Amino acid sequence: MSSLAPGDDTRVLETLTPPSPPARVKVWDPVVRLFHWTVALGCIANLTVLREVKSLHRGVGYVILAAVVLRIIWGFIGTPHARFSDFAPGPQRLIGYLKALVRGREPRYVGHNPAGAVMMLALIGLVTFCGVTGWMMGLDAFWGEAWLETLHETAANVILVMAILHVLAALVESWRHRENLVLAMVTGFKRAPKGDDVRHASAAD
Repeated sequence: MSSLAPGDDTRVLETLTPPSPPARVKVWDPVVRLFHWTVALGCIANLTVLREVKSLHRGVGYVILAAVVLRIIWGFIGTPHARFSDFAPGPQRLIGYLKALVRGREPRYVGHNPAGAVMMLALIGLVTFCGVTGWMMGLDAFWGEAWLETLHETAANVILVMAILHVLAALVESWRHRENLVLAMVTGFKRAPKGDDVRHASAAD
């Protein structure tokens, strides 16, 4: 004969039943989001309305460079999904992802997917190069050097093209995986992983 009191069986079942996974998880911390939007908005401003407003253009450029330095440091000591070790892909992983992408069978990544990671790292490098050449243009040693101005302008134009590709890729991936990646970079949350989703930084989830 059972010795359970009324209601005890329900509590036992609740104890034995594993909790349901959360509908969404925190992926992008405030530093990552602040970096993303600072660089995005700063580049838009400097490539458009502030292109010829030298003092403001220079000031925004320094803010962008400071954000890049912070992001690089955070890439080593930050939260799991922010670390380069979580998302920087090797050649084999990148090629495998691109092959799956061409077939339309690429997995969903909770953090950066390999192609997105390469794009992000390339943009960090280009933004840094553009910022440094802009700083050099204000030095007496390089004042008026046409070749330096050409390098700076070329880097800025390449950033513009890559940023457009980045936005288009984000929109396509949002549609492919039924997830608003732009909103995720605002709120920090993404859909919880399930199935064959790739979630390297499990500690962050």
